Amino acid sequence: MEALAPIIEPGSSAKTRRTATTANTANRSAKRRCTPLRELNEGALIYRLKAGDEQALESIFTIHSAKLYGVAQRILGDAADAEEVVQDVFWTAFRKAKSFQGHSRFFTWLYRLTVNAALGKIRRSKKPKEVAYEEYLPKFQEDGHHRTRPVVDWSDTLEERYAQQETQALLARALDQLKPVDRSVIVLSDMEGLSDKEIAALVGLTVSAVKTRLHRARLFLRGKLAAHLGYSAS
Repeated sequence: MEALAPIIEPGSSAKTRRTATTANTANRSAKRRCTPLRELNEGALIYRLKAGDEQALESIFTIHSAKLYGVAQRILGDAADAEEVVQDVFWTAFRKAKSFQGHSRFFTWLYRLTVNAALGKIRRSKKPKEVAYEEYLPKFQEDGHHRTRPVVDWSDTLEERYAQQETQALLARALDQLKPVDRSVIVLSDMEGLSDKEIAALVGLTVSAVKTRLHRARLFLRGKLAAHLGYSAS
């Protein structure tokens, strides 16, 4: 993954952003060579950040931006949108650093800001990406049996017919059609490895609601892949 652009203050022109990106990239490399290791102590960086130290912000950005970018990109499915979210998150962290009380890890606080910012961006988007789940969910008879055919294990077929990159692209397109919160809980659970309780706290749901959304979203994704492979989704 390419390195993220340096932090640029919101509202800057495109020309200013390009110029600052080139200059700051060189400056950051120089800072890395001359910055003592003790400067990377996160506690000290947070203290400096609360005092309004922009160099501390740059150091924290260097430490955490790649991980946060990955989370945002998986939720949003768009590299440019993910980079914008990460830039906004770090400026928010800079402005609101004094509100961080240390009850959780600083990265956890940044993580929560990133998830919320990504969700907010999706909600503001006018792109009609979502599709109805029902077409791709299993359908049952009154006795509880599948209405059409048993669910088949096509995982071996998937590996045979698609290279890993193609499979990931197929999953990415299916993820892009999930509702924003459902996409987030899938990403946080199946890609980030968070527990249902941790996800509930991040996205503002009950644990039972997280479990329900995860179940339906996974069934939808399975149905989409099954249909693509020529199997019945239901």
